[in-house]
Amino acid sequence: MFQKPIVSVDWLYHHLDDENLIVLDATLPKVNSKEVTSTDKKQIKGAAFFDIKNTFSDIRAPFPNTALSSKEFEICARNLGIDNSAVLVVYDDLGIYSSPRVWWMFQLMGFANIAVLDGGLPAWKAKNYPIQNPKERSTKKGDFTASYQSIKIKSTADVLLAIGNPSILTADARSKARFLGTTPEPRKEVRSGHIPHAVNLPYTTLLEQGEMKDEEDLKNIFFEVNPTKKELIFSCGTGITACILALGASLSGIDNYAVYDDSWTAWGSTPDLPISF
Repeated sequence: MFQKPIVSVDWLYHHLDDENLIVLDATLPKVNSKEVTSTDKKQIKGAAFFDIKNTFSDIRAPFPNTALSSKEFEICARNLGIDNSAVLVVYDDLGIYSSPRVWWMFQLMGFANIAVLDGGLPAWKAKNYPIQNPKERSTKKGDFTASYQSIKIKSTADVLLAIGNPSILTADARSKARFLGTTPEPRKEVRSGHIPHAVNLPYTTLLEQGEMKDEEDLKNIFFEVNPTKKELIFSCGTGITACILALGASLSGIDNYAVYDDSWTAWGSTPDLPISF
């Protein structure tokens, strides 16, 4: 069991051949990014691709990146060869961007033996640790069993109720400009602004050169926005960077939090919901 929900590239390098270790590449391009999948893409040696967008999200849902049911997640995890005894390390190509989403997904499914690779592929490559061209892994089906933790996730209805609750605070991981509505949303159908009474905590505040800031810095950041230690709901654009806040909270010793799964894409595209600027 990991002592913390994050590991260094040095730790991973020295454990790369451990029997139960599975490395997951959870790379996801940023919304409206001009980046395309390249034939030059590299992965950490032995990594399996964890497809957030097409496999581990409900593609029938009206909003992007909607979490799967526990049964659907269980099937997809087993297809990747993940057992209940697995030791999972997840990373992405951008340092820390989409990998915390996968970490949070497994928390939601009641699986704790997973850590995010601090600094992701850039930090790994900076040490000249082994990489490879992406390739299919031949694995037997795993026996992963989900134990859904509903306390970790919030719906639009939950967040609407939380607006009037003085013991709950919603923190928005989007940029200040998007939070204040001074720049348009990447998706044209989504209104600008933010959830009433929410505070802005851009996910970039928690990062330094693609890695998570140290625990003391993170504790100070969360204390500044939440000095009375209210229950936290993390929101963002589509549920991806809200999970960076969740990871930062966990590293800070905070456990009374949940992620608003549909996030601002749902809120901003629902006409009757209140909006602040």
